[in-house]
Amino acid sequence: MNLPDPGLYRTTQPYPGKENEIPAGVLVYVGVNKDGVTFVVRPGSNKRNRWFWGEPTTPLRSTTWGQTLKSLPGEGFYTLPQELQLGEGGVWRKNAIVQLGYNAEGRGILFVGEDRENETNNVLHFSDKGILVEDDLLFRLQWAPILPVSSSNS
Repeated sequence: MNLPDPGLYRTTQPYPGKENEIPAGVLVYVGVNKDGVTFVVRPGSNKRNRWFWGEPTTPLRSTTWGQTLKSLPGEGFYTLPQELQLGEGGVWRKNAIVQLGYNAEGRGILFVGEDRENETNNVLHFSDKGILVEDDLLFRLQWAPILPVSSSNS
């Protein structure tokens, strides 16, 4: 079966037979469970600008529908390929570190990294309020390989 690879996608058509649960124009994750079954699932909860996936998952059996999915870049950290003008004089500079997240409709949201002067720790902060970006910019972001470290390793 020619099913999509695991990852994030935006639906362009409703899932046949599950039109209410998985309509067109929503964010989904395609994965493979421990039994090797490819599944699709809608977002569950969002923490720190990242989606977490849960139940229910739906076995993905329609290769035709799977081919209609629009592949999306993974959530995480990137650099901007260009300067962004934000209105009222606001600007995010080219190569700024941003966090990429998505809304429930699968539209990219960018959150800029902030170095807060009064912070005692040497950390970047990312707001929970970002800006929606068009797909053109979304697909030109440059991956920033920031190492995730758990609190037990620090």
